[in-house]
Amino acid sequence: MEEFSALKELQQFNNLEYLAKQVVEGFVTGLHKSPFHGFSVEFAEHRQYNQGDSIKNIDWKLFGRTDKIYTKRYEEETNLKCHIVMDISSSMYYPAQKENKIRFTALTAAALITLLKKQRDAFALTLFDEEIKYSSPTKSTTTHQKNLFFELEKTLGEAPELAKTALPEVLATLADTIPKRSLVIILSDFFQNINNHDAIFAALQQLKYNQNEVLVFHVMDQKTELELDFNDQQIEFVDLENGSVLKLNTAAIKNNYQQSVADFLSQLQEKCFQYKIDFIPTDIAEGFDKVLTSYLIKRSKMH
Repeated sequence: MEEFSALKELQQFNNLEYLAKQVVEGFVTGLHKSPFHGFSVEFAEHRQYNQGDSIKNIDWKLFGRTDKIYTKRYEEETNLKCHIVMDISSSMYYPAQKENKIRFTALTAAALITLLKKQRDAFALTLFDEEIKYSSPTKSTTTHQKNLFFELEKTLGEAPELAKTALPEVLATLADTIPKRSLVIILSDFFQNINNHDAIFAALQQLKYNQNEVLVFHVMDQKTELELDFNDQQIEFVDLENGSVLKLNTAAIKNNYQQSVADFLSQLQEKCFQYKIDFIPTDIAEGFDKVLTSYLIKRSKMH
């Protein structure tokens, strides 16, 4: 719960750089107590020894501290290029009166950028709704990092008026521009026309066809958006992306709603598995460890 409290601080002041450092430092400290010990402060300069690696690069001092064999990794080996693709459509500003998806994803993106910078990797950021609103080059400098934090902080104001999601079109555009063999991280609630699955799947497949590794974080407020938990009462629902209003008794529609959402997520997960894309359901109430651990595992497999 300490991680999630960072979102409450973010409501009071938009200092993403400071809060991202807090999240990352807490995460790295936690690695010492987890099965991922060894990926902690040394993971920027070392990689796990694999059979066939030259023994002359083994770090014996690190072996003495960890009882694990790592080889020293040099500057030219830390050349991962990561492109973070973040949904900033109106639905991401839900829930309106508390820690919401846009704050969670902005801080998640900032924390990932902080980790990438720590690892000397290059990073880029794309923000989109119905179209690409911002897209950066791929760099690893401190100035670049600060510029991306500035762009992320700009997203934390009021939600754009009726800004829909055009994820398939955006991903198709990016697939033509992102360099091959990049790591692409997608942060979205996937509130797209659920009857148009094929367009989303085709766009994800195109990213993989270009030899990219892809991590998909499906960001949701699980209690209300997946479970429709509103204490079974009459609720006025406002569609943040088209403005339509519906008054519904949640008890009457809950079963059908949950089944529809489950069917969509099942198809999305199945396609991602088929394309060898990592699909991670992400509840904004759970904090950031799940996201950062998933990233770290993926990165370790790429090098």
